[in-house]
Amino acid sequence: MPGGSILCVITCGCHPERERESKQDGRHYRNQGCFECCIKCLGGVPYASLVATILCFSGVALFCGCGHVALTGTLTILENHFSKVTSDHAMLTDVIQLMQYVIYGIASFFFLYGIILLAEGFYTTSAVKELHSEFKTTICGRCISGMFVFLTYILGIAWLGVFGFSAVPVFLFYNIWSTCNAMRSPVANLTNVDTICVDVRQYGIIPWNASPGKACGSTLGDICNTSEFYLSYHLYIIACAGAGATVIALIHFLMILSANWAYLKDASRMHAYQDIKLKEEQELHDITSRSKECLNSYT
Repeated sequence: MPGGSILCVITCGCHPERERESKQDGRHYRNQGCFECCIKCLGGVPYASLVATILCFSGVALFCGCGHVALTGTLTILENHFSKVTSDHAMLTDVIQLMQYVIYGIASFFFLYGIILLAEGFYTTSAVKELHSEFKTTICGRCISGMFVFLTYILGIAWLGVFGFSAVPVFLFYNIWSTCNAMRSPVANLTNVDTICVDVRQYGIIPWNASPGKACGSTLGDICNTSEFYLSYHLYIIACAGAGATVIALIHFLMILSANWAYLKDASRMHAYQDIKLKEEQELHDITSRSKECLNSYT
């Protein structure tokens, strides 16, 4: 068997040499090549679930990766410029470390959950049912699909909250960045630059007794010029965009799962109808056979 046929058998599960069509009035055979077999196999790919999975993986990766690095940079900025006493921001340090561990858990969970939803899409797509004609829905399968719909809905609402929460540091860094730009403007140069300050204590990040707690004038300008500030600001923006992409992916998954669940429900009803119809036809056939036997016995 050629290498392409072997690959076709492994990936698509079909044997090109065995799939033939014959005509009753002749000896004409048509071998289905590997190309036709692979086209048939590609027809069973749930492209909607595949796109949603890629979008979900990308969004979670951007949120977790950029968010983790941005939190580390934020802690460095606070320690060097706003809270030089370790005990003042000890609680904030613990919270940031906890959030970083939560990020690890989110990344692992959504990696597995995305693969599960993609597999569920493979087994519920109509093209796969055409490849496997003996496929039949069960109550357990419909319950699992319904469970995925409910769980994805809950996760979508949770990620809406995450998306809103991830916009908070973007807002804080934007305020600092806009203040630094105001200091560089010609209007600000006419006044005393030292009167322009940013006090992070008003945001509740560090306690009011933290020293110095605020940055003014040239100190604030130095903070804006640091690589930690520039990198953390842009990483928070990317992390917020990643959270938004994850929300879109979960909404996409929710639509796909709802459609698959409706399909399974309709398929179950169709199978039940076909079973009842088959039984009725069998009973009618039995009654007809008995009637013919009775008529033959009388005659």
